[in-house]
Amino acid sequence: MAVRTARNVRTAGIAAVAAAVLAMTAAGCGSSSGSGTGADSAPSAKAGAKSGAQAGAEADGGAKGAVDAATLSQLPARMAADGTAIVVGDPKAPNTVKVYEDPRCPYCMHFEQGGGSALAKLVKDGKVKVEYTIASFLDANFGGSSSVKAANAMRAAVDAGKFPEFHSAVFENQPEEPADGFTDAFLLKIADTVKGLNTTAFQKAVKDQTHKDWVATSEKAFEASGSKGTPTVLVNGKKVTPEKAVYDAAAFTKALKDLGIS
Repeated sequence: MAVRTARNVRTAGIAAVAAAVLAMTAAGCGSSSGSGTGADSAPSAKAGAKSGAQAGAEADGGAKGAVDAATLSQLPARMAADGTAIVVGDPKAPNTVKVYEDPRCPYCMHFEQGGGSALAKLVKDGKVKVEYTIASFLDANFGGSSSVKAANAMRAAVDAGKFPEFHSAVFENQPEEPADGFTDAFLLKIADTVKGLNTTAFQKAVKDQTHKDWVATSEKAFEASGSKGTPTVLVNGKKVTPEKAVYDAAAFTKALKDLGIS
């Protein structure tokens, strides 16, 4: 499976179905969305097609953004005092954005390409810090261990000082949601795109699932938060409105400005 520095693309048929679903429901991956296909084969990709979430969110007014690797490499990341959240940015930043994500959730991918890209500059400028809580409930919904493995690798990237870059790369190369695509081998291929990350220590952490206990704790923190799905984005404790603004860089920038952040 190829690793790309831009978003992996998916089949047009899935895009059409997901776009129709999006028109009827609120965008996001529900933590109680039921069992999925349980597919455990490597996901396929077809050039020129958009993901279901991407097509649906763009039809709903969303737009992609992009964060360059140089900016991401300048963002510090550390574990929060509670040991669950991963904090990106200056701990003294006056504003806090809490983000709940599942690595397998296509709407989280679209948030990262939209609202997430708008956050990066604010984090770099010291105006905002972002607290990521990484969920893994989609493994129960669809089968496999893709979310757990990706979350474990993200935690290992914190230890390596490469979380912002790897976190972005994981979503850029996200497999189709029903597929159990985040295998050890694929996560290490993604790590190859982040300079200095794919070390022996990182490989061991991925293959041995060194942080599996943390992954379980992080999932419990997500469940305890009251969030019904991902992505959930809170700015200084308040939900962004309208909720679809998180998928568009310009709309999310306006929403932040309305909340006093610019």
